[in-house]
Amino acid sequence: MVTIGNAHDDLIHDAVLDYYGKRLATCSSDKSIKLFDVENDNYKLIETLLGHEGPVWQVAWAHPKFGSILASCSYDGKVLIWKEQPDNKTWSIITEHKVHQASVNSVSWAPHELGAILLCTSSDGKVSVLDFNDDGTTSHVIFDAHAIGVNSASWAPVNSKLLERKFVTCGSDNLAKIWKFDTNTNKYIEEAKLEGHSDWVRDVSWSQSVLIKSYIATASQDRTVLIWSQNKSGAWEKQLLTDEKFPDVVWRCSWSLSGNILAVSGGDNKVSLWKENLQGKWESAGEVDQ
Repeated sequence: MVTIGNAHDDLIHDAVLDYYGKRLATCSSDKSIKLFDVENDNYKLIETLLGHEGPVWQVAWAHPKFGSILASCSYDGKVLIWKEQPDNKTWSIITEHKVHQASVNSVSWAPHELGAILLCTSSDGKVSVLDFNDDGTTSHVIFDAHAIGVNSASWAPVNSKLLERKFVTCGSDNLAKIWKFDTNTNKYIEEAKLEGHSDWVRDVSWSQSVLIKSYIATASQDRTVLIWSQNKSGAWEKQLLTDEKFPDVVWRCSWSLSGNILAVSGGDNKVSLWKENLQGKWESAGEVDQ
């Protein structure tokens, strides 16, 4: 394990490796984003990005087919899109997405097969979807999603036979909702409402595996994680990850790239790993003390 000391002057909220695992982006309450080169477990600071006026909650790398591009979101209500110029290796802001009236809590890029599309969620209760068009322009759709605020979102995996836009959001109304893009109206319509938590849903993650069936995990302030899967009729069924509640608030949940391991982190400063057994029950696959 490698530790990066004194990376930021305040709390670090996110740390994400790029597609190739060669660069690490971190963001913090100190309003900055730091970029590190990763070589043989050595981390070298190469750039500090300044542009936000509040804590930066999350960063997300675009697929490399679109260039070296990073999105960031902040308490200041802005989403900034940063791009590295290939000739001189300098970073600059290429787009400022300022359509939200409150903190922007998450940013996530769509599967690259759909194009350069960024999904943003905000405490103003709205979700916005920003499209980067082939002619260099941008366009966006914004809509009401969760009455009290939207905390996170996650794209559905792409079916190679049917390139449809679909994602799941979660909010402070104790709900998760699945949205699908209607090509006739160019609007996102609510396809399903996932009800099961008794407090804010802090995070949601849609497994990118399409081998057997679709899984969604939701992590909540109520100290539970629910696993959702579709039955043969298409309805979503829920299952508690564990019968006993977690010791503290569950902040984040994330699927492995293969889609069969779920990582869960919470207020107890631990990361636990979970895997489904042959009987369809979820069992512990290990724990990491932070």
